[in-house]
Amino acid sequence: MGKATLVIMRHGESTWTDKKVNKFAGWVDVPLTERGRSQAEAAGHLMEEAGILPDAVFTSLLRRSIVSADIALDVLGRLWVPAIRSWRLNERHYGAFQGETRPAMRAKYGDELFDIYRRSFDVRPPAIDEGSPYFQGEDPRYGALSQDGLDEIDPRQIRSECLKDVIARLEPFWKAYVTPPLLLGETVLVVTHGSVVRSLIKVIEGLSDEEIRKVDVPTGQPRVYEFETGIFGDLRLAGEGRYLDPDAAAKGAKEVRSLGSA
Repeated sequence: MGKATLVIMRHGESTWTDKKVNKFAGWVDVPLTERGRSQAEAAGHLMEEAGILPDAVFTSLLRRSIVSADIALDVLGRLWVPAIRSWRLNERHYGAFQGETRPAMRAKYGDELFDIYRRSFDVRPPAIDEGSPYFQGEDPRYGALSQDGLDEIDPRQIRSECLKDVIARLEPFWKAYVTPPLLLGETVLVVTHGSVVRSLIKVIEGLSDEEIRKVDVPTGQPRVYEFETGIFGDLRLAGEGRYLDPDAAAKGAKEVRSLGSA
């Protein structure tokens, strides 16, 4: 019986997560704030103090994920570990909400519908218009190199997603790329986005569709899961997931919650 460690983390604060801006980013490639960079650095120190040394790292194709991972790994002296980047770890595609502020969308759709679009498991926001500057159809990062052959999904054609969609596009990637190093007993770091972290928490912890609506993910806070690896190539969760800094994570989750209620 072996052991493996999974660390999942939402990127540091981005320029659109900043409460003074408070926009839906989704697949829009926005940078980190200075605070976000500091959060990523602090995450590296938390892992260092906990003796967590990643053997592999996975990120999305968006800079806020990539840079957060690099900053944390630099603190750990492990920028050299193999990195795999995939659109399947991108934030949920927020459709027509991308580039719009949360208060504006709440005012437009009303409290109830806004909360359904933002937090429900299986209801997508309105689709993005192909003429929008935030539509990814012509973005080269979603061209031939992103056609991974794992299923028939073409990232250039996605117009909007709910959390159920995120889990569906994440599952084949997880099985093909993330599970194998865990089965070898390695430590895996996944630096991604709030909706992807929520998807993973739902699946790993077995939360219901209603329970996951109440989960808010703080920026830049590593969440750790320990697994036991079986002789038949299976993974079994060993204990509950935990944030390395529970107090900071709780404070960060409260900040995220406040963005949605602004």
